[in-house]
Amino acid sequence: MASEETIVFKSKVTGYVLACWILAAFGGLMFGYDIGISGGVSGMDDFLIKFFPKVHERKMHANENNYCKYDDQLLQLFTSSLYLAALVASFFASRACTVLGRKLTILMASTFFILGAVFSAFANTLWVLILGRILFGIGVGFGNEAVPLFLTEVAPAQHRGAVNILFQLFVTIGIFIANLVNYGTSTIHPNGWRISLGLASIPAVVLLMGSLVITETPSSLVERGQEEKGKSALKRIRGVDDVDAEFQQIVVACEQARQVKKPFQKLFKRSGIPPLTIAIFIQIFQQFTGINAIMFYAPVLFQTLGFKSDASLLSSVITGLVNVGSTFVSIYAVDKIGRRKLLLEACVQMLISQVAIGTILQTHLGVTGSLDKGLAAVVVCLVCTYVMGFAWSWGPMGWLVPSEIFPVETRTAGFAFAVSSNMLCTFIIAQAFLSMLCHMRAFIFFFFSAWILVMGIFVWFLLPETKGVPIDLVEERVWKQHPVWKKFFDDQGPKRLEMA
Repeated sequence: MASEETIVFKSKVTGYVLACWILAAFGGLMFGYDIGISGGVSGMDDFLIKFFPKVHERKMHANENNYCKYDDQLLQLFTSSLYLAALVASFFASRACTVLGRKLTILMASTFFILGAVFSAFANTLWVLILGRILFGIGVGFGNEAVPLFLTEVAPAQHRGAVNILFQLFVTIGIFIANLVNYGTSTIHPNGWRISLGLASIPAVVLLMGSLVITETPSSLVERGQEEKGKSALKRIRGVDDVDAEFQQIVVACEQARQVKKPFQKLFKRSGIPPLTIAIFIQIFQQFTGINAIMFYAPVLFQTLGFKSDASLLSSVITGLVNVGSTFVSIYAVDKIGRRKLLLEACVQMLISQVAIGTILQTHLGVTGSLDKGLAAVVVCLVCTYVMGFAWSWGPMGWLVPSEIFPVETRTAGFAFAVSSNMLCTFIIAQAFLSMLCHMRAFIFFFFSAWILVMGIFVWFLLPETKGVPIDLVEERVWKQHPVWKKFFDDQGPKRLEMA
């Protein structure tokens, strides 16, 4: 048996390696921009007048209901249709990742996203607008499948957490940029919303060009029988020539992978249950923290609290900046203190914030009227505290953990389930949040608080620590050592290569 110490293969960070990491991470910026842009556009009067006149009329009513003025299924479908499309696309993306590789799948993601931006920016009817959202969704499904896998597979084990979190960092940067764009275009009448949606093409174009520059991952090349190219790629991303030990580990893992003809069936066998369970539930929990309810509809939410339109967009910019800054904490800490501690600390922080927000709204915000400025400022601060906790924990870990817990033979299939679970839950939240806000009012924050409590219990008992473990030794080093999950593995099957 190998030592339980972290195995560190030779590597150095070169300019080319950094370029690969950053260019691929633009897939996260593409995704984040869309998350941030939807809520701001949904609150713009020109957009509502053109596509959702009934919602605009209700919004302008003198005695509007604070909690129900945006409750409209079609308006929610504008946001949520993307995630339904991404859910379906993620399974096609899984196949594309396996057959075509991560690099070409990333190129396809950017192409679909550019088409989505074009259709959305020039839409004159609701069905064209929704078609644009569906194309965005296909791009998100392909990008969110391929980019985290790419980053995990090209990163050295000792830096894998930080490199993978670049995806989430760029998601937060995308949200922040979208909030700034919405703040600027809200004063451009009547087509400011077209500019907001059309600018989504910029990160997609960068990702498209980046996909032509980045290397394919060694694991993907070896898995597809291109061993010489795989070794060459490994030397390039490690910045050293002495990669024999790490390359041999990849070859052994891929040889085992080739014996698995039906990876989706393998996922549902006994040894596939632990990683599949973790991958799906961490996505469910990531969404049911309530983060996308805040990020999608932050301008709408702040208007509900009594902020004027410009002030609500500015408040969204502030929370977006907090989101970006806090993600850097995760990049620094994830490979030092581990995944579990970050997740558990954040559960406490987010729980306190959500309960406090719910209590203030329940006691001080009625169906009509607004919060006084002091309490409204307190709510913004609490939202920022909540966003901080999410940004250095459940945000990045939702993509990092599922990308590193599957063996190579089921990695793309397993991650497809993770992405599709994320998109399904995001669709549910996006489609239901405004209606939930209307009917549950302040109690919606207590609803999300209950989920956060369940999440913390789940992490405490069931989530293993993967810090510093080489990605192709996770089964031996993590699953077979875990007090709950080890019974799902027998030691009779072929063992993975152990490096002393």
